[in-house]
Amino acid sequence: MNRLLLSAPSGISTDILLPASKSICNRVLIIHALSGGKQPLSNLSDCDDTKAMIEALKNRPAIIDIGAAGTAMRFLTAFFSTQSSCHILTGTERMQHRPIASLVDALRSLGANIAYERNQGFPPIRVSGTALCGGEITMPGNVSSQYISALLLIAPTLQNGLNLHLTGNIISRSYINMTISLMKDFGAQASWADQNRIVVKPSTYIDRSYSMESDWSAASYWYEMIALCSVASSVRLTQLSHDSCQGDSRVAAVFEKLGVRTEYTEQGVNLTKVNTVVPYFEDDFSDIPDLAQTVIVTCTLLGIPFRITGLQTLKIKETDRVLALERELYKLGFVLKDEAEGSAMLWDGERSPLVEGAVIDTYEDHRMAMAFAPAALKFGSICIDHPQVVNKSYVGYWNDLRQAGFQMEMV
Repeated sequence: MNRLLLSAPSGISTDILLPASKSICNRVLIIHALSGGKQPLSNLSDCDDTKAMIEALKNRPAIIDIGAAGTAMRFLTAFFSTQSSCHILTGTERMQHRPIASLVDALRSLGANIAYERNQGFPPIRVSGTALCGGEITMPGNVSSQYISALLLIAPTLQNGLNLHLTGNIISRSYINMTISLMKDFGAQASWADQNRIVVKPSTYIDRSYSMESDWSAASYWYEMIALCSVASSVRLTQLSHDSCQGDSRVAAVFEKLGVRTEYTEQGVNLTKVNTVVPYFEDDFSDIPDLAQTVIVTCTLLGIPFRITGLQTLKIKETDRVLALERELYKLGFVLKDEAEGSAMLWDGERSPLVEGAVIDTYEDHRMAMAFAPAALKFGSICIDHPQVVNKSYVGYWNDLRQAGFQMEMV
């Protein structure tokens, strides 16, 4: 029995302390290690991805199994390329089917010694660290921003720094900007030279104490819950700021169109339900792909037709999120379509019969579980398969839902 049956309250009124941003944590952990890592880091996330990073950086075993932590795989590949040691990086079966060739090719062009242990272009990989000179490199801007961030994080330690040219359309620019902002917090000299070029000068990271922000991505599920409540509801989310370096803070502007008002306070944000929603939702999520599942589920359950573009990275996440969304929302009576090889998704209002007793499959993807759980507010209850996947980013998610009035039992 590994299914969670959730029954929803009619409304919500609660205070929630969100987990720290794993995106920030994992970047800061790499920077901290490159700086010498003596000063304390506080408010680190207790999620599986961050634990994998901490374990790898602390113990540095010959074989590093990062599980399903994609960020850890990309960042550690770059990090260990600069260290005088040899490691094999591996992970779950799904991780071994997630491409890494773009990053490996870029690092090899800088002099890194990386070999594939099994299938070309995919983990596991053997990384034999050495001093890298750095210099100029060109790569497509439409690859995962984690590849780009991985290169940027090690760039100050390279003898000649890094002059990174990104060609074509740059996706997830907000995550690249987050990386640059955090690097600057630790003394790096990194900036956009123009729209498609980032220059990082050689320097030494400052070893300093640092406290992590709460996670705006995690906040998105509470926005969804407020939007789906049938009665007046509110949630107070602490330790979120208006001037966050997290691109996903744009969730506030997105959900303003879906019936949720955001009030910024010294303590965080207050969310309240309002009755004004758009009749049709359209947006480009190139800079906020991790919000796609949350917003797509919200729009369908509110009966708002939509078209969302900029989703090209969804197919190489923890699962093929485009296909997963189509399958699971079909069970709930919604027929979604995708365009341009999955880089856009739309719903024109087409319905299908509701599958009685439907169980939401999570595909080893934390965001599938968290985005579909609020559907209980529309259907009264919902059943989530393998609910423990939330531990990848938001360990306390189910406890926080209990605090908000959800009833749940394993079935």
